[in-house]
Amino acid sequence: MLAEFNIERPDCSLRQKAIDKIDNLNKPKGSLGRLEELALKLCLVQQTLSPKLRHPCHLLLGGDHGIEREGVSVSPREVTWQQMINFTKGGGGVNMFCRQNGFTLKLVDTGVDYDLSPYPEIKNCKIDFGTRNFLHEPAMTEVQYLEAIETGRELVDECIDEGSNIICIGEMGIANTSPSSVWMSLFENVPLDECIGAGAGLDKNGVNHKKEVLQKSVERFLVDYPEPTAEDIIMYFGGFEMVTAIGAMLRAAQMKITVLIDGFIMTACALAATRLYPQSQDYMIFCHCGDESGHRLMLEKMGEKPLLNLGLRLGEGTGALCAYPIIESAVRMINEMNNFKNARITKYF
Repeated sequence: MLAEFNIERPDCSLRQKAIDKIDNLNKPKGSLGRLEELALKLCLVQQTLSPKLRHPCHLLLGGDHGIEREGVSVSPREVTWQQMINFTKGGGGVNMFCRQNGFTLKLVDTGVDYDLSPYPEIKNCKIDFGTRNFLHEPAMTEVQYLEAIETGRELVDECIDEGSNIICIGEMGIANTSPSSVWMSLFENVPLDECIGAGAGLDKNGVNHKKEVLQKSVERFLVDYPEPTAEDIIMYFGGFEMVTAIGAMLRAAQMKITVLIDGFIMTACALAATRLYPQSQDYMIFCHCGDESGHRLMLEKMGEKPLLNLGLRLGEGTGALCAYPIIESAVRMINEMNNFKNARITKYF
């Protein structure tokens, strides 16, 4: 394996004590549903009966995709850099939700096809001016793949140095539903047709064209890689922002940091991360199921239940940011609710 991380599953010796604490809060057992599940997960990740959320950080990763040249997205590639600049002015959906929920927003250029150096608010981690067109060749080289993984590692370390123990990851990259669909198909052995949707808004003809392009791409890949490794699949189809996200997810798991997973694209990145290190999933909270075709199926395949289903398909990490108050509620529940003994209430379950 090229990308090496030392990831351990959370120590489960604390599990029963955490369950007992949750069950003895002054409420009917199980009556706070998913909040109880979240609280238990955070106890195990943080190895404490009193978990805390500190300095939440949101990584917004930008990158362009060579496959966009094949007309697989209704949005042109210049939207990537235009939106990245818009984010510096506070005008994006991601800005609004970060402000609302107290997240530090970190804008990162991992591979936007535009010179963003005049904007100091955007961290320059550019690997190249977009990936190559995977219809004809691998999207990135092994060297570029490792650079993207390392970028994700460094970004998480930066958040930790600032005091963070929970991160959210979003993306900005026109056409990134295409590699996400391919990853889902190849990693989960699902027919490609079931993984492909409208992206940012393709019509029926556009979706059919997208299917044709991606099918040809996969067929060509399998000729060259008849028995591909997970890293072969990631490198051949992935975007720089997506591989950076994988590196960030794996480093967060290594450092026992909770990661909030957003919509279709970030779920595909999480899927790829778990194919490299299955234990990394223990540190992930899946926050939102969007409208993109295949997303619900991908979550089901991973055995995950998203916290929200709001019909969002904006990306940027907005679905995960919307779910953050629910996670806060879970932490408040286990830390602030009284228990039966202290409240002098008879257990009624």
